[in-house]
Amino acid sequence: MVEITHRFVESTSGLRMHVAEAGEGPLVLLLHGFPECWYSWRHQLTALAEAGYHAVAPDQRGYARTGGPSEIDQYSILHLIGDAVGLVDALGEGPAVVAGHDWGAPVAWGTAQLRPDLVRAVIGLSVPHRPRSSRPPIAGFRQKAGDGFYKLYFQQPDVPERELDRDRADTFRRTLYAVSGDAPPNPMIVPEGGGFLDFCPSPDVLPDWLTEDDIAAYVTEYQDSGFTGPLNWYRNLDRNWELTAAWHRAPITPPALFVVGDRDPVVAGRRSAVDSMGDFVVNLRETVWLPGCGHWTQQERPKEVNEAMIGFLRGLS
Repeated sequence: MVEITHRFVESTSGLRMHVAEAGEGPLVLLLHGFPECWYSWRHQLTALAEAGYHAVAPDQRGYARTGGPSEIDQYSILHLIGDAVGLVDALGEGPAVVAGHDWGAPVAWGTAQLRPDLVRAVIGLSVPHRPRSSRPPIAGFRQKAGDGFYKLYFQQPDVPERELDRDRADTFRRTLYAVSGDAPPNPMIVPEGGGFLDFCPSPDVLPDWLTEDDIAAYVTEYQDSGFTGPLNWYRNLDRNWELTAAWHRAPITPPALFVVGDRDPVVAGRRSAVDSMGDFVVNLRETVWLPGCGHWTQQERPKEVNEAMIGFLRGLS
């Protein structure tokens, strides 16, 4: 059986990053989302290694064993893309295939957009590429979803981390279940006077793809870092919009694959955002829809995700 090993790598971005890795061969960089860490790619690390690739899953800036700076403005999209580029450079194995899920998807899409010379191909999971909007995103979220939208709740200082850090096992249990394909549809709206976890029900029984050992693993990985770093990604949404003006509606040119669950609330009611991706991801080879799958694609449906990723990778040559 392939072994997953761990080490720290000094990214040329200046961040000391913890990585989990397996296998030898062409580099596939796996970028996790919120609230996750390298562990969300546990099934892909071994599958990609067995297929002949060097799979590397870092804890991204602010997360788990990597940690990060305290200043909010150090979590902009340019810092996050810089970490990915710096890790590829430090590993000395570029150009790389860059895959990202949830928040990792915009980082992967952005890396392919800004540094196509270092990106052999890009794989997005759950979050489609969206071209830069004509106005800052916070105002748009407020108009479309109201002040209760969870991304607006996360803008508050200290309040979200106090809630999420209170009982981390409960946080992961609720969050991972709430937007999965096993849970009822979720509007992701914080009730007035409530918190993020108030719209995340606690399951009576965990779904088959999630175990108590998995939850314990996330709790262990977060024991030294907590949630402030991850939440700071959300606190840069308008700053990211300002910083990326030079790439407004710029195309993404490397070969691309997109994988998404048809019960993912990110795309619920927004199928057009997926169908129109080819307008800007100009070499989109395939979009794979996973019936009955929610937001945690590579954890909920590891077999199908592995097959889609490896098939796409083999087709690159």
